[in-house]
Amino acid sequence: MGPLSWLLDAQVHVAGSPVLAREIVGNVFGLVSALLGLRRLVWAWPVGMIGNALLLTVFLGGVFATPQEHDLYGQAGRQVFFFAVSVYGWWRWQRNRRADAGQAAVVPRWATGRERLVILLAAVVGTAAAYPVLAALGSWGPLPDAWILTGSLLATYGMARGWVDFWLLWIAVDAVGVPLLLRGGFYPSAVMYLIYGALCAWGFAAWWRTSRATRPAPLTPIYTEAVA
Repeated sequence: MGPLSWLLDAQVHVAGSPVLAREIVGNVFGLVSALLGLRRLVWAWPVGMIGNALLLTVFLGGVFATPQEHDLYGQAGRQVFFFAVSVYGWWRWQRNRRADAGQAAVVPRWATGRERLVILLAAVVGTAAAYPVLAALGSWGPLPDAWILTGSLLATYGMARGWVDFWLLWIAVDAVGVPLLLRGGFYPSAVMYLIYGALCAWGFAAWWRTSRATRPAPLTPIYTEAVA
């Protein structure tokens, strides 16, 4: 069996259920991408895109003959959107790194109040819009799947913008994703979501510290004395 055939067809058994090797490999790429993102390295984006391509074939079980019983169209759709947003993130971080003489690709900062309001509205509208579409497609668990799709896209965009807040969005996605994936039989992805949750807490603390360290110092008032 060649490497490509192995990647497409190989399975392992977890708790008595068959799991595709490409689900494991795709999640490993996703984990490496998250670690690179924590370190604010541009390679986070292309590495993550490879994982997106592999996981797309996993969550579209009816198309790619995966062993799981359920299709998660929201999970599949987010891989496509991830890929597109990652192109933007890759371009933005690469441009920032060139402008900063090869240093870290982004300087973390908190989103402004206006930006947070936009995120909140986008989360509500996006989830509400995705739910009926996923339900009509027959996606299993359409409501949590709709939030996972919407929250993941917002978190990825926030990462591209360098917002510290994006880690909190990922934690909210993971909190919904773990039980959904466990019930659907996507065990490697569920375990990886748990690992992501811990990694997101670490990343949040690291980016928060960096944002405080790089915050411009307040200007000190200069007082002059009038000469009588």
